[in-house]
Amino acid sequence: MLRFVPSRRERRLATPAFALALLSAGLGNGAFAQPAAIKSATLDPVVVTAARGPQPIADLVADVTVIGPEEIARSGADSLAALLARQPGIEIVQNGGPGATTGVFIRGANRGQTVVLLDGLRIGSSTVGAASFEAIPLDQIERIEILRGPASSLYGADAIGGVIQIFTRRGGSSLSANASVGYGTYATATGAAGVSGTSGPVRYSLQVGGRRSDGYNAIANPANFSWNPDRDGYETANVTASASYEWAKDQSLGATYFRNRLDNQFDASAGHDDRTITVIDAWQVESRNLITPAWRWSIVAGRTGDDSRSSTEYGEYDYRTRDTQYRWQHDIVLPAGDLSLAYERREERITENAGFAVTSRDTDSAIAVYRLVSGPQALQVNVRHDDSSQFGARTTGTLAWGWRFAPGWRLTASGGTAYKAPTFNDLYYPGYSNPDLDEETSRSLEAGLAWSGEAGGARINARATGWHNRVRSLIVFMCDANYVCAPQNVDRATLEGVTLAADASWSATTLKASLNLQSPTDDATGNLLPRRARTYGSLSALHRIGPVLLSAELSASSKRYDDAANTRAMAGYAIVNLYAEWAAGRGVTLFVRGDNVLDRDYELAADYSTGGAQVFAGLRWAM
Repeated sequence: MLRFVPSRRERRLATPAFALALLSAGLGNGAFAQPAAIKSATLDPVVVTAARGPQPIADLVADVTVIGPEEIARSGADSLAALLARQPGIEIVQNGGPGATTGVFIRGANRGQTVVLLDGLRIGSSTVGAASFEAIPLDQIERIEILRGPASSLYGADAIGGVIQIFTRRGGSSLSANASVGYGTYATATGAAGVSGTSGPVRYSLQVGGRRSDGYNAIANPANFSWNPDRDGYETANVTASASYEWAKDQSLGATYFRNRLDNQFDASAGHDDRTITVIDAWQVESRNLITPAWRWSIVAGRTGDDSRSSTEYGEYDYRTRDTQYRWQHDIVLPAGDLSLAYERREERITENAGFAVTSRDTDSAIAVYRLVSGPQALQVNVRHDDSSQFGARTTGTLAWGWRFAPGWRLTASGGTAYKAPTFNDLYYPGYSNPDLDEETSRSLEAGLAWSGEAGGARINARATGWHNRVRSLIVFMCDANYVCAPQNVDRATLEGVTLAADASWSATTLKASLNLQSPTDDATGNLLPRRARTYGSLSALHRIGPVLLSAELSASSKRYDDAANTRAMAGYAIVNLYAEWAAGRGVTLFVRGDNVLDRDYELAADYSTGGAQVFAGLRWAM
């Protein structure tokens, strides 16, 4: 099979600025507009998360999934977590409805062992140590990239399970506008609108949206001490804005802003309107400059915030964190391969007086990423050195290799190290903390086999990936005989498994399937880690009949346990979702979605309801 190998000039196009242009002009399903010089040679999607810079997905030596704008739109998902749960290697936990506290597990890793990026900036609470997935609205998302496997050598602390990068909507080369409305079960209503375009050297985008629902009772078990027989609804309001100015050829300045406010009710007591208001915001300014034909740099300064204010009958709880980030990255084309060098600084601050002994820490980082594609061989080497004002120095690395050994076939292998830093809650929460905690560390090995080709008139992509990840010094919250409770570095865990994924496309039909066989276990006891299954997967079918699109999805999981001792079982489940849309003309699309149409009773967290059968219908318009 002939394979396109880009010239040195064409590889120079694969820069962060070029990737941003591709992301801005996304055409759906991961396909992007490309320069005429290479458009006829390849239509591979461009991925930036796997190497901190753009790469054709066919050249990746990492396990990556790309979710494009069309897939997001037709998913009909009511939350980011619901969309992620359909992807290979991902499980979710949710304490109630779409606005409730939500966690994501990648390859069996803990909730706090995944790094989440929003347009390149880390987001999440420094006190809790995880991103608030429930407060990131789908209305604002253009594209998602999921990098599975340890990635501290690229993105620093916490990337033991993987990285999820979210790209918000951007302006295109021409004026465009969009709007959508919807209504469904539990009086759930949504609305969103946006405009984007280009005026001379200026590119701009503005998107606003909101969602509300009366919800349902979050805790379904009346025996739970927090049970309250009320409805637990939620409201969100969000905005994203961006602008860039190309003041000379290959020289640009840009700025972005994101904000979402989530007001969510939950159950914590029998007679109180318990609720949490979460505000996520992020802004950044960036300069992208071509210095020489083989050297380009980007300079970024930004800040993310995660504010959480909870009200229960037991009191008011207010946590506000700020994460200021700076990055200077150089992308250099070498005679053989490409080299990215970067310096990063991260300043974490707790801005509300929570009684913590320490309320700040700084981390300075140096990163080097080398990539080489030579004929059928591909190589990537990552090295990162983090120097924390709190924990000292930590160096992580990854070596990955790929080989196209036959037409359509590709073998990949990698090994690397990663770590997770204790949160401020772990270290300093009054009465329930341990300031002597060490970081969690991991060592991993991974191998993958992929095939892409045609059979029976269908275009088929299939991949099998196996991994083995040993995590040491796990932080576990423990209580002694005197009921003195604090986190401790006591456990080791082994995360290992195999993910099988495939898709097949005919002219009007697409089938997708994934199966995950895993064993995320506590080494000391052999027990499964809480809320993780040994087997889970999904199957979907999509068929187009003229202007009508029909799809069906099956998601299933085996038994899980809600506790570390594996005494509180949650039964396995299988649910069916249906979706239909009709392109009515003039940019108008009508859609309807049914979730859990067989009305199965299942749990993602013990005692918490998942809402039963639900339907949602609406209209989208795009110009």
